[in-house]
Amino acid sequence: MKLLRKRDIPEEKYSNAFLGFGPKESQFVVELTYNYGMDKYDIGTGFGHFAIATPDVYKFVENARAKGGNVSREPGPVKGGSSIIAFVKDPDGYAFEIIQRASTPEPLCQVMPEK
Repeated sequence: MKLLRKRDIPEEKYSNAFLGFGPKESQFVVELTYNYGMDKYDIGTGFGHFAIATPDVYKFVENARAKGGNVSREPGPVKGGSSIIAFVKDPDGYAFEIIQRASTPEPLCQVMPEK
């Protein structure tokens, strides 16, 4: 894997880096996030979420909600960026980031462990 992109968002108090074998638009990517002020994570807090690509985040969230899904962040631009995202939780409470992107052969496009 190689570093695809790195960014620091001081106003939102985090930095992140994206690693992958190719462009995030067509390849699986790992997102590593550093949250300012965190010097350690306990077991269970070191995992952020999975990300799923979809061409229409708004439609995906509407569909998830209609099926009883728990929408924890409504669709809209990511803080400090322009990507359109939303968050939904599965019945066990695991978070899934829904990212608006053109269709890809593999919709599971990202895993975010926290650092």
